Amino acid sequence: MENIVVYIKPKRNAEVEKEEVFLKDIASVTCSNETIKTKARALKVYQFCPNGEKRTVISALRLIELVQGLGKGIAVENVGEQDTLMKLVKAPETNGPMVWIKVAFVSLVSFFGTAFTIMAFHNDIGIRDLFGRFYEQVMGQTSGGFTALEISYSLGLAVGITLFFNHIGGRRITRDPTPIEVEMRIYEKDVDDTLIETADREEKTIDAS
Repeated sequence: MENIVVYIKPKRNAEVEKEEVFLKDIASVTCSNETIKTKARALKVYQFCPNGEKRTVISALRLIELVQGLGKGIAVENVGEQDTLMKLVKAPETNGPMVWIKVAFVSLVSFFGTAFTIMAFHNDIGIRDLFGRFYEQVMGQTSGGFTALEISYSLGLAVGITLFFNHIGGRRITRDPTPIEVEMRIYEKDVDDTLIETADREEKTIDAS
């Protein structure tokens, strides 16, 4: 067995639902030799303990070492991440009423929390007095507190928020990710980097022997 190159592309963050973790669960694998490719994908790389830690970090060097153990003459090329954070995640079996209760609670908190924030901001800057003065300067008469200025501002605020969050109901306005999705990805990346660095400092990373 000579000149066989196996390419692996480990993920940065891999969520698995079973205690036994195989290479195919945390990395993409390709090879011109289908037999070696199948064996490599089926390699067991880790075993979570039922009552142990639910996440761990494995080094790409360990993955390369395991693939090379399939036989002599196998070269491994890593085209992905240097370390992979593996998380054991148990998928919920049913979507019971508690899920809908949680969704409703979060929706209400988000709605009323956002509304309170907007009202508090407007109160801080005195927007009512500002609109009143602006209306009086333009129209030459005292504002009654409910004019075209307030109506247009309210409609513009709603349209601006909708465009900013790129959603109308469950539909996207454009294919671009929403600001919340971007921030969530940045947050997830920062968390993954921190966990991987912490595991490395504490020498808990599963590395080559």
